[in-house]
Amino acid sequence: MRAIDENTITDAAIEQMSSTRNPRLKEIMAAAVRHLHAFAREVELTPEEWLEGIKFLTATGQMCTAYRQEFVLLSDTMGLSSLVNSLHDKRGTEANTKSSLLGPFYRQDSPTFQLGESIAVKAKGPAIGLYGRVTNTAGEGVPNASIEIWQPDEDGDYDLQKHDPKEMDLRGRFFTDAEGRYYLRTIRPLGYMIPMDGPVGDLIRAQGRHGFRPAHIHFLIGAPGYREVVTALYLAGDDHIDSDTVFGVTDSLVVDIRDKNQDSPFNGIPSIRYDFTLAAAKDGHSGRVGADPSQIVASGQNGKAAIKN
Repeated sequence: MRAIDENTITDAAIEQMSSTRNPRLKEIMAAAVRHLHAFAREVELTPEEWLEGIKFLTATGQMCTAYRQEFVLLSDTMGLSSLVNSLHDKRGTEANTKSSLLGPFYRQDSPTFQLGESIAVKAKGPAIGLYGRVTNTAGEGVPNASIEIWQPDEDGDYDLQKHDPKEMDLRGRFFTDAEGRYYLRTIRPLGYMIPMDGPVGDLIRAQGRHGFRPAHIHFLIGAPGYREVVTALYLAGDDHIDSDTVFGVTDSLVVDIRDKNQDSPFNGIPSIRYDFTLAAAKDGHSGRVGADPSQIVASGQNGKAAIKN
């Protein structure tokens, strides 16, 4: 019989899991055990600290609902979501617009608008225009590409935080025209502090971090035959553009709102021009780092069946 101690437990655990039928699950769990055990040994984790970690993860799960995803927020604030995004971009066979975070506030089935319409139904902030093209890597327009957009309002709040969750505002889906062009109206968003009323907020305060995200607008763009792009545009000049709490900002995604853009389809309001590039699809996976919170809750209920398969 093997003697189990702090040095032999890792091999024993991995050996016992060696009969895992799913090869990818086997690979991931073996690596997770190795790194988790190495972490515990490195910091000489105490029973009290281990239990505090269990309590923290329990509280994080209890905070999750069909409209709030505390675990996604935790992943974002630890930089894990940004890392997975970067790994996904690296797998692409062609260069495309840099990914950014889907975040915990994405919702599926946002209302469809016609080009030129405004997604601001209730919000009353300063109006701005957004326009540009969706192209492939050869610079050719992608017709009928789907563009989902969502953002906080002039106070830094998402609709989920301000209204009945069943009501949507500052969200919408547009489709590009025959030349891949898009144009729409919205309001200028404000940067905000992430939700701080849960365990992730407690952790952020304990770490002495400010908890702020710079002002931004989210995009999810896709078309048949192309890799889906999840990204965001960040407003230049925001106080937290260089210290985003969830590490979503990349230089190529920082934009200016200009009072006058010569080719702007909007008269009388400032606008942002940005062209998105889609890469050819390599496989059938979307590569989204995140989901609508209601989807995660539903998939979690079927998690046992997924693992069995």
